Amino acid sequence: MEIVIVIVGPTCSGKTKLSLKLAELLNSEIISADSRQIFKILDIGTAKPAKVELKRIKHHLINKINPEQDYNASKFAADANEIIKRLLEKNKTPIVVGGSGLYIKALIDGIADSADTDFELREELLTLRKNKGNEYMYNELKKVDMVSAEKMLPQNWKRVIRAIEVFKLTGRPIWQHYQNQQAEREFSFNQIGLNWEREILYNNIETRVDKMINAGLVDEVKNILDMGYPRTLNALNTVGYKEIIKYLDNQITFDRAIELIKRNTRHYAKRQMTWFNADKRIKWYNINNESDLNNLAEEIAKEVNERKN
Repeated sequence: MEIVIVIVGPTCSGKTKLSLKLAELLNSEIISADSRQIFKILDIGTAKPAKVELKRIKHHLINKINPEQDYNASKFAADANEIIKRLLEKNKTPIVVGGSGLYIKALIDGIADSADTDFELREELLTLRKNKGNEYMYNELKKVDMVSAEKMLPQNWKRVIRAIEVFKLTGRPIWQHYQNQQAEREFSFNQIGLNWEREILYNNIETRVDKMINAGLVDEVKNILDMGYPRTLNALNTVGYKEIIKYLDNQITFDRAIELIKRNTRHYAKRQMTWFNADKRIKWYNINNESDLNNLAEEIAKEVNERKN
């Protein structure tokens, strides 16, 4: 079975550097699993690879859509799967890299799209939840799909409602749709996680934020707003952008904006690690510097080439 390399980890952990080196060694291409880098004109604040790097190594799903367009994990999974198939047909090892945990999960474990949304049924279920509460809906799910219910909590009511909806529409539990999706694949995922000591990671974050400011993050945000994009745009509800917008609106000082970007980026990194640590399929590597990333790239490339030969 063909292998797809998936590089995960918190922000500022060196995922981009590792993916570029690995793509070079394997003569391959990179699929971005970043829910913000997919937007055009959001460059500095999303830490996109430099233009020279984008030219040197073929990247997919970066600068794909405008900031006002909708994109989600389901669309990502569909797009990424198609790209993976094309790369494998060219005998290239796909390299998926990004810190958007939901996107990675959607790609690897699938999204149960086989049952379309029935808006009348959805409205009925939402009304039922409003009147009866989360616990009631959770118990309703347990009656028809105990397997899925055991993987959820009552407060995850959107997932609970979706699981009930899929069962009512198809007569089969949602986990069977996931299972069928996996059975159709002719490739498997090799997940690689980059783990840093917290103090070093936080130093990386501090350095990156300072570089973003020096690279012109404030002007980038000004230009986006001058183009007519509203401050409430979902794409701008992103660490780095939302703090600078508050500064430009005179709600906070410049120094406070930088302080908040660094703090909120640290919090985001914590949430990412909590998400990825829950996936026991990820093989973690301790990283301390760029040399470790280069050595890891060579190690992975050697394993891939040995497997092919």
